[in-house]
Amino acid sequence: MENTKVILGRITFNSEIMGGRACIRGMRITVALVLKLLASDMSIEEILREYPDLELGDIQASLNYASLLADEKVYSFEQKVA
Repeated sequence: MENTKVILGRITFNSEIMGGRACIRGMRITVALVLKLLASDMSIEEILREYPDLELGDIQASLNYASLLADEKVYSFEQKVA
């Protein structure tokens, strides 16, 4: 995993895995998938049963990563028309 960047101990980015999307521990399970499952009212227990390679810490890291992105500041640049 020499081209892999790791954040929060579990979230990995590698251009050769899932096109560089945020993944769980280098697996082909994206953070986006975990978040979509949670948003569709799937319980953590159901997710862990459906995806046995996942651990509770992976789901927690996915939520933590999402909260970091949601807290990002967005700057608006207004164009002045002459």
